[in-house]
Amino acid sequence: MKTAHYARVLFAGPDLNQGSFAELLRRQLIEHLGAAVLDDLCDTGAGYDALWARLRDCLEAGELPLLLVDLDPLGGSQQLDWLRDQLKTLAGEQAAHLFVCAGNAEDVAALAELIQQPERHLGCVDIPQLPESHSWSCIPPHHYRVLLCNGPRCTRRGALPLWKLLREELKAAGKLECAGGVHITRTQCQFPCDQGPTLSVYPPGAWYQVRSEADVQRLVQEQFVEGREVAELIMRQA
Repeated sequence: MKTAHYARVLFAGPDLNQGSFAELLRRQLIEHLGAAVLDDLCDTGAGYDALWARLRDCLEAGELPLLLVDLDPLGGSQQLDWLRDQLKTLAGEQAAHLFVCAGNAEDVAALAELIQQPERHLGCVDIPQLPESHSWSCIPPHHYRVLLCNGPRCTRRGALPLWKLLREELKAAGKLECAGGVHITRTQCQFPCDQGPTLSVYPPGAWYQVRSEADVQRLVQEQFVEGREVAELIMRQA
């Protein structure tokens, strides 16, 4: 789609092509922005190759200036800066004509307003760089490595508030990011989605299905405090 400010506006994020979320989002986008917007959706659920290819096509066609709207619900400041850096590399001398912003796919009316407000968009030239000296250069002390699935399907099953509670419970138990404790890492889709929300623990390499606050509390007490697996929460093998 085009606006008064941009020759092309692209939208990127997971689950934009298929599924109930995509169906509802597309309906709302048509209502607020017109049917032509559907041609500018780039699904990143399986990676960013399709988005990079589309951006190259836009650059070659001279569709500038261009705005990329990030619709990833798990995105944040660091991801937005990563996208800016990727676009800068991709565009080279044309980077000054590329802009990005983060949008909320659950509020398409606000999204439509955001697109029309260039003062809320970020350029792809002067991008904050990672510091040369930083505090995350060493492996933190821990006993358990816990991988929390933040994929789109686990997110829709209520993973994010459960993961927040997990962190709070671990902190209260004195087991968060310390010697003998738990180091938490967020991941994208871990599979199997139909048994999610998915949480995996190393050691012992167990995959857990965590669906309630009670599950979180039990996992913290039995697995991380008492050091024994919670058999009832371990996912079954296919």
